[in-house]
Amino acid sequence: MSLEYDEKKHGIDDSIHQVGGIDGAHNLNHEYVEDTEVKVGLKRQLKSRHLAMISIGGVIGTGLFLGTGSALAHGGPLGLFMGYTLMGSICYCVMICLGEMISFLPIPGGHIALAARFVDPALSFTMGWNYWYNWTIILPAELAAAAVLINLWNKTLNNALWISVCLIVVVVINLFGAGVYGECEFWFASIKVLTITGLIILGIIITAGGGPDHKSIGFQYWRNPGPFVQYEGIQGSLGRFLGFWAVLTQAAFSYIGTEIVAIAAGEAKNPRRNLPRAIKKVYIRILVFYLGGTFIIGLLVPSNDDGLALNSGTALASPFVIAIKRAGIPALPSIINACLLTSAWSAASSDLFTSSRAIYGLALTRQAPKIFARTSKNGLPYVAIIFCSLFGALAYMSLQSTAGEVFGYFANLTAAAGLLTWWGICFIYIRFEKGLRDQGISRSTLPYAARLNKRAIAAWYAIILITIILFFSAWSVFLKGNWSVATFVTNYLPLWLFPVLWIGYKLIKKTHFVRTSEMDFVSGLDVIEAESYEEKPPRNWVEKVWTKLM
Repeated sequence: MSLEYDEKKHGIDDSIHQVGGIDGAHNLNHEYVEDTEVKVGLKRQLKSRHLAMISIGGVIGTGLFLGTGSALAHGGPLGLFMGYTLMGSICYCVMICLGEMISFLPIPGGHIALAARFVDPALSFTMGWNYWYNWTIILPAELAAAAVLINLWNKTLNNALWISVCLIVVVVINLFGAGVYGECEFWFASIKVLTITGLIILGIIITAGGGPDHKSIGFQYWRNPGPFVQYEGIQGSLGRFLGFWAVLTQAAFSYIGTEIVAIAAGEAKNPRRNLPRAIKKVYIRILVFYLGGTFIIGLLVPSNDDGLALNSGTALASPFVIAIKRAGIPALPSIINACLLTSAWSAASSDLFTSSRAIYGLALTRQAPKIFARTSKNGLPYVAIIFCSLFGALAYMSLQSTAGEVFGYFANLTAAAGLLTWWGICFIYIRFEKGLRDQGISRSTLPYAARLNKRAIAAWYAIILITIILFFSAWSVFLKGNWSVATFVTNYLPLWLFPVLWIGYKLIKKTHFVRTSEMDFVSGLDVIEAESYEEKPPRNWVEKVWTKLM
């Protein structure tokens, strides 16, 4: 008996009239409720280039520009490179798991909706609210960061003004619809790509002696102060390993966001073609931008540079800027600060887009108030957007020291929440792949099937490492004299809330795991396939290059 899950009733089709609830999914029969009215549903407005840049924008953020500084100070150049390499491999495995599933079923809610279909409605509930919290709280954090970046140039005006301006722009972008959001993200992400590419090339020139001082650096800083840092003064291999582990947790925060493209799946044009293309290129971006960037940073700046200890939140804390100032190149710090500002603005826009689609997906399945499932005639979930934008006002808490400290605690919870999302994606894929095998469906029939993921090897690799990282994320508080209640709570509270929400929903709603033999791989496919089409082949070499890039 198959699970009756009709995507026409979950926002896939433009002519939706009612939305299915998830209550009763444990009985393998979704009871669709008539009181949840969605007259239009989401519309597919995101083009191939939009998806490509949304996925790139999720990879390149302030974590790469700024976060790598503290990571270098903790782990040294080799520890930095190893930490980002290991986390990059986890990120890639998560993305190919997500890519196989979301290319097959590009539905509103992304992995949140897939959790109900292939695992358990209780997991969908837990992942949905965890994901909504994650991106709702990151929104005001990015707005506050944008205000600090502007403050580098103008210290006379209160940051509250800049927070207000940034918030208004972000809300307006999202209220104009997915198409406008995608277009803005395309240009924002393009600036980020050009910036990091330019910085990597400049870094190569500086380390080779091409700067104004004509000083060749090479691997000088790998020899002195050395490839690793003895973390917290702990000597020997243990100190070096702990430094590497500190980098790993910082790298995790930097990579989180790559999965945003899945939330956009329900609004992607020709999803069977465009989603695999966007996801397949993730590994290239990880290799070029993160691994290339961290390797160059390790060459340019010594791990004991005083500038790495700055906590300004501006370009001054960037290891790239530190290297540029060391080389005696003027003006560039302000240019980089401007690029960082567009990065924070882009991130805030994506945060609002993601959080609104998360709660919209929850409302479709009656796991959130049904009002959030309302859309305009153009397919805009305006109620969800307006509601989520209200949380942007939390950015004003950063203006007061006490309130700012409390807000900082909330923001710190998001790193663990993001890793739990990755854990959930891998768990869904393990069940998805088992369901395919039990029902005799070949992975080769999927629109995208990664060779690395046979028998869910990549999923198991990622889920095991993520579990270890989550449990040992706040190991430093257990060092002698290093105890911090705030650090302990912000790292481990999400880890305990996740199973509490999962088990609590199961007990209240009496849901059960979906059996692999009863997983539904059929319902709604006719709608999705009807929306797929062959695109015109490139007519010249320019179009061929563009197709390869996008």
